[in-house]
Amino acid sequence: MTETPIASGPGMVHFATSLSPHRSLSPAAFKWVIRGAIAANLAIGVPMLVLGAWPVMGFMGLDIWLLWWLFKRSYLDARRSETLVLTDSELLVDRVAPDGEREEHRLDAYWLRLEITEERLVAISKGNRLVLGRFLAPEERLALAERLKAALADMRAPQFRHDWD
Repeated sequence: MTETPIASGPGMVHFATSLSPHRSLSPAAFKWVIRGAIAANLAIGVPMLVLGAWPVMGFMGLDIWLLWWLFKRSYLDARRSETLVLTDSELLVDRVAPDGEREEHRLDAYWLRLEITEERLVAISKGNRLVLGRFLAPEERLALAERLKAALADMRAPQFRHDWD
């Protein structure tokens, strides 16, 4: 998560952040995991082949393919993202799906409130409900909720400049 506070004149941005899923395994490490799995399967499969249990090798190839496919699917899911921007008038949520499809949601900031549970962070405004950060870990979701609540509180308690200050 990256947060960018921006302050400038009317329509001021009170909160801006970009969210994306965390993936701890780099592509280079992924290659090493696949190589290790292939080596382990060969260490088990070759003796089985020698002993006459040749179907074992086919199943071992199948588990390598399944492992590769699951990791590729995980990397594809990691392409999703959400951008949240809270201004004086609205909360703008811009979502990008793994396939590149974009969707944009706008919630009225005046009526905005947050419902927070361990499983979900829901932004509610004028009867519209929007789940935020579905892919975040519970701790990250709670931290986001606290920062967003603080930004809402700052937005709703404006400070005015007077000539006598």
